[in-house]
Amino acid sequence: MRVGCPKEIKNHEYRVGLTPGSVREYVANGHEVWIEKGAGAGIGADDGAYAAAGAKVVATAAEIFAKCDMVVKVKEPQPQEWAQLRDGQILYTYLHLAPDPDQTKGLIASGVTAVAYETVTDGFGGLPLLAPMSEVAGRLAIQAGATALQKANGGRGVLLGGVPGVLPGKVTVIGGGVVGINSAKMAAGLGADVTIIDRSLPRLRQLDDIFNGRVHTRYSSIDAIEEEVFSADIVVGAVLIPGAAAPKLVSREMLGGMKKGAVLVDVAIDQGGCFETSHATTHAEPTYVVDGVIHYCVANMPGAVPVTSAHALNNATLQYGIALANKGLNAIAENPHLRNGLNVHRGRITNKAVAEALGYDMVAPDAALKVA
Repeated sequence: MRVGCPKEIKNHEYRVGLTPGSVREYVANGHEVWIEKGAGAGIGADDGAYAAAGAKVVATAAEIFAKCDMVVKVKEPQPQEWAQLRDGQILYTYLHLAPDPDQTKGLIASGVTAVAYETVTDGFGGLPLLAPMSEVAGRLAIQAGATALQKANGGRGVLLGGVPGVLPGKVTVIGGGVVGINSAKMAAGLGADVTIIDRSLPRLRQLDDIFNGRVHTRYSSIDAIEEEVFSADIVVGAVLIPGAAAPKLVSREMLGGMKKGAVLVDVAIDQGGCFETSHATTHAEPTYVVDGVIHYCVANMPGAVPVTSAHALNNATLQYGIALANKGLNAIAENPHLRNGLNVHRGRITNKAVAEALGYDMVAPDAALKVA
């Protein structure tokens, strides 16, 4: 199979879908790999490194979209990219379709087979291709929140760890999944007063054991969210419903009870955000203020640390990508976890959460593959 990797064009996105190491693995499996010139610059991998790994370096992304059987990316295709996708081609990348009707229409019209990293599953009930970026984003959330909290940046002027004789800052994490636990680790490591809110009692018990009393846990309710948000200096939104739009857990009305200069970091923004007042921002302009509360809602947070995040992402995506290259659609048909990753196939929505969020009829992946 001919596998292509274009340069990412989303604002301040420096990651790359294939590292030189991944290229070597595809080539070793008998595949031809095309890389757009400069695609790896953001991680310090020049065109020579890709050529040495066995890739063909091409001048434009258009060549990749026109001639490659599978396209491997990081972020969802932008309008100029989805217009170049075609029937019979496999797209393997993050999609986050539920809050993005325009991209969904573009993928449906293209006839492409789109496998979304964020809905591929594993045998443990996890999301293995989302997890590494959730780890990065969770840790970055505290760095970003702490920076925004500084007075010169419009924040309250609180040091998260405090100092002897002065109380530390308070961090509230809504959601105890991968993002939440990594946010809590970073915040607790800095010496902050941390509370994690989740609606799963078994998960809260796990978190209590993991942190051994260094972090508070609370069962999720309207009262609990209000109390913790009102007292927090930083609130991290870390809620995920796989494939679906994120629930709005902090309302506009709640902002009135928050401290002026407090910070909301919405890590769920790729799925529409879990704060009512959230809208996607970029690394160029990461924050905005609503009712005196700073909002950080960058939709590609891991893009800020591409060396770490690109390698972490490739570690997770490589085995599934090789399977797709080796077997094509049969890889999806044979592997239930890859089938869960199938979101669009030749004009049909094949993910239940996406279909429900956007009002489409859903066709089961196995049925869609047989029809095609």
